[in-house]
Amino acid sequence: MPSRIFETTSEADTFALGQQLARDLHGCVLLIGNLGAGKTTLTKGIVEGLGVASGSDVTSPTFTLIHQYAENVFHIDLYRLDEPNEVETLGLDELFDSGALVILEWAERFPALLPAIRTEIRIDSLGDDSRRITIETLEAR
Repeated sequence: MPSRIFETTSEADTFALGQQLARDLHGCVLLIGNLGAGKTTLTKGIVEGLGVASGSDVTSPTFTLIHQYAENVFHIDLYRLDEPNEVETLGLDELFDSGALVILEWAERFPALLPAIRTEIRIDSLGDDSRRITIETLEAR
């Protein structure tokens, strides 16, 4: 599937894009971007768009590692983990196999632990509050 590219010009736009994308996302979704790129803002929109929680209830799981919204929506942040064995203790394989929506931040640091079929969302700052958001679905090879 070809990449889809969006540009947002505010935090509200990024949130609204997450709401728009929510119903099309499933399985493993990687959010890739620098600190402050808008990964959590996009996640807030996705979670609210799915109707499983209010965007105001969504926070970064940087310290807790995993937030669960409803039965089948997980938001995971691997920023503070350094080694693959630390990541393996989280049980990601079970989550991937469960059919849940698993939104991962900083997972690109552990490519060997990711499923071959996944969606990668890259968020690049264009200055101020503007972002380029590129969405690519990777299929098994």
